[in-house]
Amino acid sequence: MNDRFEIPGRLRNTSLFLIAIGVITLIAGVVCLLMGHDDIERARFWLVLLHDSIFFTLITTVSIFIMAASTLAHGAWIVAYRRVTEAIGANVWLFATIAGAVLLLIVFTFRDAHGVNTIYQWVTEAEPGKDKILLGKKAFLNKGMFVGFTLITFGLWSYFGRYFRAMSIAQESAPKNDTRLYWKVFRMAGLFLLVYALSQMSTGPWLWIMSIQAHWYSTLFSWYTFASSFVSGMSLILLWVVYLKNQGNLELVTKEHMHDLGKFMFAFSIFWTYLWFSQYMLQWYANIPDETVFIKLRQQGPYSVIFYANFIINFCMPILIIMSRPSKRNYFTLTFMAMFIIFGHWLDFYQMIMPRPLGEHWHINWYEIGIFMGFAGILIFSVSRTLTKSSLVPNNNLLLKETIVHIS
Repeated sequence: MNDRFEIPGRLRNTSLFLIAIGVITLIAGVVCLLMGHDDIERARFWLVLLHDSIFFTLITTVSIFIMAASTLAHGAWIVAYRRVTEAIGANVWLFATIAGAVLLLIVFTFRDAHGVNTIYQWVTEAEPGKDKILLGKKAFLNKGMFVGFTLITFGLWSYFGRYFRAMSIAQESAPKNDTRLYWKVFRMAGLFLLVYALSQMSTGPWLWIMSIQAHWYSTLFSWYTFASSFVSGMSLILLWVVYLKNQGNLELVTKEHMHDLGKFMFAFSIFWTYLWFSQYMLQWYANIPDETVFIKLRQQGPYSVIFYANFIINFCMPILIIMSRPSKRNYFTLTFMAMFIIFGHWLDFYQMIMPRPLGEHWHINWYEIGIFMGFAGILIFSVSRTLTKSSLVPNNNLLLKETIVHIS
């Protein structure tokens, strides 16, 4: 089978338009940064870039995780649209490069008028005679650890994303029923999950996000960010699958496959809620000031509207709209919820990152929206270009026949 995708003019123009908005917004932000002397606005400039670059890096890396996990499970359900996950995962390097540059610039160059890094306070305040709590965490929160871990993590994620796609394409020209590449990918999938467990599910979110409010910590935080990233990444895959189906591609994808995607979206929305409640309930019940400071700032302060919107969009809407079987087999309903879930977890990352540095001086206006649109444009442009470079059907895949007869 030869299912080729050609980028429609409307999609290409939309992606370029969004990228242009992002570039214009960034230029306007730089001009405002150079002309202004407000420390809050200078912090906001970098925080928005940090927010979007980390968010898009994590949700695209989910595609690599899904490929690796399904490979180890010999899962055939994903083969019908595996090229979508491969195309998203192969472009992790792009967002990881942006995120890495933003993170390093914040750590090494950002300072307020008093010479303090108000985003990552541990950079300038974990010194003898200053903050004792930050000084006690200096063995972990230091520039060497931050830079080394960031570069190694993003480098490995980028490598695995491109590797899995390269092996999938190489399988097409391999002898029929040859299993050499299959088992090679199988072993590499296990290695990636180990890397992922030591990065996304542990140290990465601690360094990049939790250390913004370094006096506070949660042992659930990495799993919380994973759940938020996973359900957003699964929603992203669904949007691409629905779009390609509407273009006449992915003929092998049936409502059974869409039902599977809908089940993952629903299940991990509930999993995210479980982690959200576990973290919230334990800290509320213990009522320890070092722990409740994180929740108090978000629930009772100016961010309360985002706090409650986060819960409504990411839990109430999925459980009310896509819990039933028919809704998980309806393309319109799934598309509607996928877009809301991505937006809801974008808000989730916003309220993880912004409150401590900005305090009550928060905004969601032209700068936040423009930068988000720019990243969305980069995602659409890069993934669509990758999809055009090979058949959307992974011919010669050993599990192709099984996915054709897949029934949920």
